[in-house]
Amino acid sequence: MEKRGTFGSKIAIVLATAGSAVGLGNIWRFPFMTGHNGGAAFILVYFACVFLLGIPGMVSEFIVGRHSQTNAARAYGNIGGKRWRIIGYLGILTSTIILGFYAVVAGWCLQYLVASIMGRLNGDATYIIDCFKSFSSDPIRPCLWALGFILITHVVITKGVNQGIERASKLLMPLLLILLLILVVASCLLPGAIGGIKFLMMPDFSKVGKAVFLEALGQAFFSLSLGTACLCTYASYFKRDTNLLRSATQIAFLDSFIAILAGLMIFPAAFSVGIQPDSGPSLIFITLPNVFQQAFSAMPIAGYVIAILFYALLVFAALTSTISMHEIGTAFFHEELKLPRQRAAWIITTVCSLIAIFCSLSVGAYSELKVFGMSLMDFCDSLTAQIMLPVGAFLTSIMLGWFVSRQLVQEEFTNNGVLKATFFKAYLFSIRYIVPLCIVLIFLHQFGLI
Repeated sequence: MEKRGTFGSKIAIVLATAGSAVGLGNIWRFPFMTGHNGGAAFILVYFACVFLLGIPGMVSEFIVGRHSQTNAARAYGNIGGKRWRIIGYLGILTSTIILGFYAVVAGWCLQYLVASIMGRLNGDATYIIDCFKSFSSDPIRPCLWALGFILITHVVITKGVNQGIERASKLLMPLLLILLLILVVASCLLPGAIGGIKFLMMPDFSKVGKAVFLEALGQAFFSLSLGTACLCTYASYFKRDTNLLRSATQIAFLDSFIAILAGLMIFPAAFSVGIQPDSGPSLIFITLPNVFQQAFSAMPIAGYVIAILFYALLVFAALTSTISMHEIGTAFFHEELKLPRQRAAWIITTVCSLIAIFCSLSVGAYSELKVFGMSLMDFCDSLTAQIMLPVGAFLTSIMLGWFVSRQLVQEEFTNNGVLKATFFKAYLFSIRYIVPLCIVLIFLHQFGLI
């Protein structure tokens, strides 16, 4: 088996790992939650939650991955003992399911990018709604676009860590930032855009309460990809001298910065034409195309270009996430079954393709594909987000905080004493008490128990 790769530079570590965190949720969920939970006040609460939960959780998964420099299942077993391999297996299963249904929405984005380039999204609001309903309910086209997106991801993964993941991250993340900044400027220059900026950025502390804090906790948890084994897998490609705390802080900052920019892209344009943004797929496939049409009606060519840039942005954001999720399972089969990387990648590609097909059909042509009253796609989303991810992250913090020797954890945290242990006691206290408590609160809040 070929030599195991590592990321070639510190910037590659930040871009690749941040790319795994930055996804479609940053663009359709964070702005909506911010605008309806106190604007800048929510952002301040969110930053506090990133500090309390996000960064310690990321460092924990980094420690597990870099310590063993192997796939997630073996990494957890090496650092905690055989019984803790279950966390790695859970992460691999979780990421595979997520990739399956995530590829459906990513395929929609890819189709909309092509449709934008070909000028097919021009029309009034009714046309745009009918266009999305017609496409999403088709039994064939959404499946083909989802499979196409998985195959693009597959090609990157088969190139390996340096030539595939690292090279793609160095290309996609800067492009994503450039496109996002262009769209932010275009949105903020629209007439009446100041109302959207104020809506997003003016703090309204009257809305900040228990529910807002719990929403911010959940957003911090999901936005940073905690519990998927992605951070653990990517950390297994870190060099031994990587500063884990600094890397986690930089990644969390970049992820949050992109989410805030997404808000500055969406709200000014929406306010300019008097449309209240919603959340979820309807935002990016119905509401925003309508916003582009109205906001740039006086300059059709500008609306055409903006639509292309926006869907290119979505495709890049989705691809950085699908690459990381695919790599988790690929690394496992590559190393545990001693398979060539290409063959290991095909296993994940095949499994995820099957999940994608059935999930796509369940929200379209075959809506009777239900589990517990939900479409298969919604069920997979709920299963992973509400149960599997919190359980994986909770067990990781418990394992490192209480069952792995303090000396080993401190050695990894300080790079065997090379770095100062200034924040180690705070980190250890956090993963023993604060992180588990936060995850329990998120879990209970999701099920309406608090």
